[in-house]
Amino acid sequence: MRNNILFRAVAAAVTALALAVPAAQAQDNGVKDEFNPIQTGVTSLSIAPDARGASMGDIGAATDPDANSQYWNPSKYAFAYSKGAASLSYTPWLRKLVNDIFLANVAGYWKIGSGDNQALSASLRYFSLGEVTSNNGVDDITQSLNPYEMSFDIGYSRKLSEKFSMGVVFRYIYSDLGFNDSPADDQSGASAFSADISGYFNTYPIIGRNECQWSWGWNISNIGTKVSYNHGDDPAFLPTNLRLGTTFAFPLADYHTLALSVDLNKLLVPTRPREKDYVTAPENTPENLEQQREYTEALENWENMSPITGIFKSFSDAPGGFKEELKEITWSLGAEYNYNQQFFLRAGYFYENAMKGNRQYFSVGAGFSLNVVRLDAAYMLATAQTSPLDQTLRFTLTFDMDGLRDLFGRNR
Repeated sequence: MRNNILFRAVAAAVTALALAVPAAQAQDNGVKDEFNPIQTGVTSLSIAPDARGASMGDIGAATDPDANSQYWNPSKYAFAYSKGAASLSYTPWLRKLVNDIFLANVAGYWKIGSGDNQALSASLRYFSLGEVTSNNGVDDITQSLNPYEMSFDIGYSRKLSEKFSMGVVFRYIYSDLGFNDSPADDQSGASAFSADISGYFNTYPIIGRNECQWSWGWNISNIGTKVSYNHGDDPAFLPTNLRLGTTFAFPLADYHTLALSVDLNKLLVPTRPREKDYVTAPENTPENLEQQREYTEALENWENMSPITGIFKSFSDAPGGFKEELKEITWSLGAEYNYNQQFFLRAGYFYENAMKGNRQYFSVGAGFSLNVVRLDAAYMLATAQTSPLDQTLRFTLTFDMDGLRDLFGRNR
């Protein structure tokens, strides 16, 4: 007998503990019935991969382009200063609970063409859920495996004017979370395809005697198929997301710059219907039976809804109307101090409504750059004492292709 469904639920719960544990605090405050987070598959796609964006409260829609813009806003690559760059990021995840869950990410880009207005990019991310074992009921271990989720994508970005660019990304996603009781049973993971579309506007206004930089960006990510678990019997929505952001950078003095950023996010996924929103009449009454029928029909419509329909439905399906829709928006505030593109200090804050997950945390970070390599680190401080995200570390190592070319050129 298969236990794919049970294990998938357990594995997804591990990934979503970042939501569940802080939410318990909200439930203790008498709002348990209102807790209603949006449910998706492959939730690891929503984890920020790099230390720079994470250290500013998960911000990146309109910050200066870097090697990890593939996740935040790939259209920024067209405005990148260097010919190319590549990065490697590592994040130990939920380290307060377990010690073998992590996210690894490799990303990079390369400018193409002679006009410095196009770029190709790619990234590979791997999320490991650590080692999991199952037994046959008498403590005899029957299987030991390492479930994981991964994705690979390629992108293209281009300047459409001196101030505006757009980008597209195509992504393959694979989620291997299930296993079977019998090794002879057919085992398969869940696959999906998705695409991103993004835009970036960058201008340099003169304020007083100083030339500043003002950028706007947006990215709609993971528009694609559902991820089909259990041989297609249990499809789940991908975490399709709309990100909007702006960054304003201004000089403090020669070689000293401060950038302030704001990002807004909304999952473009329909909310799963709740029985309590439909069934209010006493049991064993005609009204109760009719309400049960309406709830069953709504649940079936949600399960069978296409991802594209779900994107439009996500703006108007909250049980509480417009106020409930606003609760689905997360926001971030971040700042980055930059000394001569060599030393960086960063800080930020991320907020999510308690009814939609209650992720609320401060983040800090620093970076140090040489001509060839840059090292960034981020540290997360959750405001909820019980949050498993508290004390999360991220590390990113970035290699600049122009710096490498100059280095090898001097050594010839």
